[in-house]
Amino acid sequence: MNISVVGTGYVGLVTGVSLSEIGHTVTCIDIDEVKVEKMKKGISPIYEPGLNDMMKQNIERDRLFFTTSHKTGFKDADVIYIAVGTPENTEGAADLTYVMQAAKDIAVNVTKDAVVATKSTVPVGTNDKIRQTINRHLKNDVKIDVVSNPEFLREGSAIYDSFNGDRIVIGTDSEEAANIMEEINKPFGVPVYKTDIRSAEMIKYASNAFLATKISFINEIANICELVDANVDQVAAGVGMDQRIGNQFLKAGIGYGGSCFPKDTKALIKIAGNVDYHFELLKGVVHVNTKQQALLVEKLNERFSSLEGKRVAVLGLAFKPNTDDMREAASLIVTEKLIEQGANVVGYDPIAADNARRLLSEKMHYADSVEEAIKDSDIVLILTEWDEIRNVDLNVFHTMNMPLIFDGRNCFDLQGMKAQGIEYHSVGRPPVLRNEDVLLAD
Repeated sequence: MNISVVGTGYVGLVTGVSLSEIGHTVTCIDIDEVKVEKMKKGISPIYEPGLNDMMKQNIERDRLFFTTSHKTGFKDADVIYIAVGTPENTEGAADLTYVMQAAKDIAVNVTKDAVVATKSTVPVGTNDKIRQTINRHLKNDVKIDVVSNPEFLREGSAIYDSFNGDRIVIGTDSEEAANIMEEINKPFGVPVYKTDIRSAEMIKYASNAFLATKISFINEIANICELVDANVDQVAAGVGMDQRIGNQFLKAGIGYGGSCFPKDTKALIKIAGNVDYHFELLKGVVHVNTKQQALLVEKLNERFSSLEGKRVAVLGLAFKPNTDDMREAASLIVTEKLIEQGANVVGYDPIAADNARRLLSEKMHYADSVEEAIKDSDIVLILTEWDEIRNVDLNVFHTMNMPLIFDGRNCFDLQGMKAQGIEYHSVGRPPVLRNEDVLLAD
């Protein structure tokens, strides 16, 4: 089929490239001319494993195209995906400015019957507004069906998720549109779940809110574990063996970040508030996560009387591994607090350093390798569990002034740290000290 995708962020670009990979002819539309010219050459504007190669292959096969023109992009389109951003506004709700502009652009430029499928995460009732907006601004006598088709992609494994998802949700009141969407997605071999349009919108928010809840829950358990001398890794493993609970998203650490969980949890609280329902549980989830992101700084302040003049190496700046996304990353909070307390902070990230330079303090320094960051440091903080960091030779920590690690992602085995004589503080696990005596603050 002929498909158009409006927006080439993480969701739009991955969606368009994946659809071209399964045989559809896809035109991606973006108003950024510089970005479009790069994509025409097969250069992805985002880091996502496997995406660049798949882009180039399908451009060469004449199945993937990029344009800034809505008129060109919508020509002959059977299905038009809306995949523009829905950033958080000042009240915590989703800002639908770009979504509604996309709806108007479709209405003005579409010349044949088409299905409009919304990939963007939008509040319940938004697709009804999209349909109304399109019908109000239509320039030609065409029929437009609207479908809610939420995405469930994880940054860093989005290509994999496209071809190995748990389900594809199709929400619409049109049986014909539902069948078209099912036919488009059939080559993925992923189960399809059809529902009404508002339920589809809610499924997306409910899914992300539940996963965020699991993360905040295990982090609260981790904090209790530290107080009662238990090990959260063992607790999580035992809990996760219960099939009613499952072992996913039970990894203790310094909280979630990124473009989805922080924004979607706040948006769902706002959606509930708009109908006079107070979502107390989810408010607690957000509060716990905000507190958790600053946990390592609190641990440092307990360990040291002052951070003034200390060289602190921060390993990992992106909000998670295998992405260059800095949105809601713990490094934004942690590095700011460290610099405020007079620390000399050097950061390292294998992919996100360029984005970090645009967002973090001008007082930050950057290293070109894990080893360079660690050498001659007084303290090492681990904020992102990149494989490069998890697999580092532990001997490198002995190039510090004194081997001392505060690990926000529980990357290392406690016994391994003890054997190496490294002082090691993690999340929800007993600290490893260099001797049995209680260490005094330096």
